[in-house]
Amino acid sequence: MVTAKKSSATKKPKVVGVEVLKKNGVDIDALVKQLITNASVEFTAYYYFTNLRMHATGMEGEGIKGIIEDARLEDLSHFESCIERIFQLGGSLPNDAQAFIKMSGCEFLKLPKNPTDIKAILEKCLKAEQGAIVNWDKVCKMTFGKDPATYDIAKDILMEEIEHESWFLELLYGRPSGHMRRKFSGERPHTQKHSRALG
Repeated sequence: MVTAKKSSATKKPKVVGVEVLKKNGVDIDALVKQLITNASVEFTAYYYFTNLRMHATGMEGEGIKGIIEDARLEDLSHFESCIERIFQLGGSLPNDAQAFIKMSGCEFLKLPKNPTDIKAILEKCLKAEQGAIVNWDKVCKMTFGKDPATYDIAKDILMEEIEHESWFLELLYGRPSGHMRRKFSGERPHTQKHSRALG
């Protein structure tokens, strides 16, 4: 009796980059799940920040558009920064874009009742950045001392999210942030090495 050989397409390969992390104590499934959630949040925040920025009108709005733009483009960089790592760890993005966006829980970023209310727009931006800090801190804690590759990405994203939070705190509460304007929109000083799409 002749038996067919298993094709290499159906045989699961040994992935040393994952096996090492398991030996280090990383829960790969939990990490991938958190990275996908974080990617969803960053992607959705980019979309909503685009809309919020468009509604920052008038003289006051014109003054904050650049700050929202910096945060918006850096959120896109954060989305792109973690995508490769998700796939390296054996994960993938959902096929359903609507399910992916819903996963983020960012519905609060919809336009305020008065869509050009600058204070309400800034409050939404601040809440988004604070949620992102919590999310990326989780990844840092999951990977510190165990997964240097993912930790490097997460701590760089976390640094930019902390900067974003400080910008919006300054605008809303007059709390000095030490904010130095980016050289150009999308500069992303910490995550540019992880994301190439913005140039």
